[in-house]
Amino acid sequence: MRKARHENFPVASRLLPRRYRGHLLNVYRFARSVDDAGDETAPEWRLSYLDAIDADLTRLYAGSAPRLPFVRALAGTVEDCAIPSEPFRRLVAANRRDQSVRRYATFEDLLGYCELSANPVGHIVLHVFGRADPSRFALSDRVCTALQIIEHCQDVAEDHGRGRVYLPAEDLRRFGATEEDLVRVPTTAPLRRVLALQTGRAKALLNSGGPLAASLTGFARLAVAGYVAGGRAAVAALERADHDV
Repeated sequence: MRKARHENFPVASRLLPRRYRGHLLNVYRFARSVDDAGDETAPEWRLSYLDAIDADLTRLYAGSAPRLPFVRALAGTVEDCAIPSEPFRRLVAANRRDQSVRRYATFEDLLGYCELSANPVGHIVLHVFGRADPSRFALSDRVCTALQIIEHCQDVAEDHGRGRVYLPAEDLRRFGATEEDLVRVPTTAPLRRVLALQTGRAKALLNSGGPLAASLTGFARLAVAGYVAGGRAAVAALERADHDV
């Protein structure tokens, strides 16, 4: 969930009025801090740190002062935009899952991970713009899942270095790719075929979620259209490179 989310937030925020920009950057800092807790903290402290973030969310929503600065900074955003706690907790849960689940057998299993790691971000963004409703959430989920899959394609070697593989095992077997292929340069032909499949899935999800932008107006439409355009540009880049990552 790192690149798709972390790079799009600051880029989109530069185009927006201060009231939206500040809220999105507060969300960005929270999401980045949660990811760092799950990836950069010493392994023996990661679960404790994630528990501390969860406890701080409980304080925040109970009206008490959070202890961590990036959670404390969310207070005004949560109040002004009426954002529920659930999407923030799902982001924490995704990083908690990363500590124990390091392989995904099927694409459906991976979609379940994206429900935690990517889709909550879209819900939060819609709340920030005051456009949250179930029909938009469904479209947003497709866009956010697509961005997550694209990030997995771009970062196969980096993820493998962290001990994680986000390409479905069934797809690796189908095309005869091995985990050793994830770090070979240039990208092997079997792995390229796996990545082409994932990229195609991401493109289809982006296309099916694309109507989300058309359902919005003003700055909300501008921001979401930017996220979708960024995903499509990344897909195009992967295709031009013949999926050599």
